[in-house]
Amino acid sequence: MKVAIYSRGVDIDQQQSLNALLLELNRYDIRIYVYADLIQKFNLVAAIGKEALIPFTSIADLQNEVDCLISLGGDGTVLDAVTIVGNTTIPILGINYGRLGFLATISKDELSIMVDALVNRSYVIEKRSLLHLDANLSVFGAAPYALNEFSIHKRDTSPMIKIHTYLNGEFLNSYWADGIIVATPTGSTGYNMSCNGPILFPDSASFVITPVAPHNLNVRSIVVPDSSVISFEVEGRTEELICAMDARKEIVSKNIQLAVKKENFMVHFIRLNENSYLSTLRTKLTWGLDKRN
Repeated sequence: MKVAIYSRGVDIDQQQSLNALLLELNRYDIRIYVYADLIQKFNLVAAIGKEALIPFTSIADLQNEVDCLISLGGDGTVLDAVTIVGNTTIPILGINYGRLGFLATISKDELSIMVDALVNRSYVIEKRSLLHLDANLSVFGAAPYALNEFSIHKRDTSPMIKIHTYLNGEFLNSYWADGIIVATPTGSTGYNMSCNGPILFPDSASFVITPVAPHNLNVRSIVVPDSSVISFEVEGRTEELICAMDARKEIVSKNIQLAVKKENFMVHFIRLNENSYLSTLRTKLTWGLDKRN
């Protein structure tokens, strides 16, 4: 079995749990690929031995041979991992070193349970849809896709913008707002939820369009089929705006032509049998708990 480990920001005080994970994987003779920056930052060679670790910096170094990529951190680290695995079928397993963790659902205290599940393949593979961005200018390089959301936003303290939105070429609405979000079901519990958008189940085959601080009070989120092509034209007093895909952003001209649709591949996640989407919602949003007791 071959496993890759990625993280962008494990704290020094979390090195003990990282070493514990490496030792647990090594105990099962699992071949371990580790993100090169992690090896240097924590001197992991001294902890487990040079022969046990293989450094990698990109998906090309993994050669599509690994059984899974373990993401150490919060949901932001998982989003980074999505751009690393790209259109391969390498599943991602998120270990939560952050705060909330809708994507990184496994606690760092469950490392032995997680490794045992990997070795015995007693886990579930979940497939999540992505958003793909088409534009008349080059943006987001080789990764014009997002797991959570695509958003358009005004810059800094500039006045609100006017976003003409079309669904499969037919006019939908003009949003006077600070911005607009198109979220996947996975991303519905992220920025979309913060802007009062609805939560979608992962298998709902939908996108949700949510305005950010709309000027008109009768404007609300709308859920559309994920077979739709959603396109935009933007007006505003400033010449530039912000386009974001998950945690990545670019400054673009307001004259850019933008359209989003469902990506032609999906990202795979490993979920332990004990963790369902409903249990994650209840735990992370503290549903059903009376805080007065």
